[in-house]
Amino acid sequence: MKHTTELLIDKPILEVIKKLNSIDNLKHWQNGLVSTSHISGTPNELGAKLKLNYTFGKRKMEIIETVTKQDFPREYHATYTTKGVRNIQENYFKAIEDNMTQWVSKNEFQPTNFKMSMLLFLMPSSFKKQTKTYMTNFKHFVEKGTSVYNSK
Repeated sequence: MKHTTELLIDKPILEVIKKLNSIDNLKHWQNGLVSTSHISGTPNELGAKLKLNYTFGKRKMEIIETVTKQDFPREYHATYTTKGVRNIQENYFKAIEDNMTQWVSKNEFQPTNFKMSMLLFLMPSSFKKQTKTYMTNFKHFVEKGTSVYNSK
């Protein structure tokens, strides 16, 4: 399943990228993130691997991020792999005037088991909604300093 989500952030592109390029900032816009641990490579650089641990209620999830392209401030691509699904994500950033940034995120969710194949088929909107939620959280973090950290 492929989908594209786009939004405008009311801050200059270099400020947006600075916030995005910090592993310490992930907790401020990714609900459920409990911890991160560096696996290999230089963080956020081509080939780098990062383990992300999430808790959603009683459900725990481990995701491995592999950076597939980093060309800041224009692009950041990564693959996110967890049990049952792989998300190939391409993020594009464009300065709009002096103080606004356009963020376009292209996602391709690929099921790796039958259960996830059925979920993607029956509930594609939940995957699209999660992408939009994280992007909106990031926008609020960059623009207003709003954090989702410990907001349970």
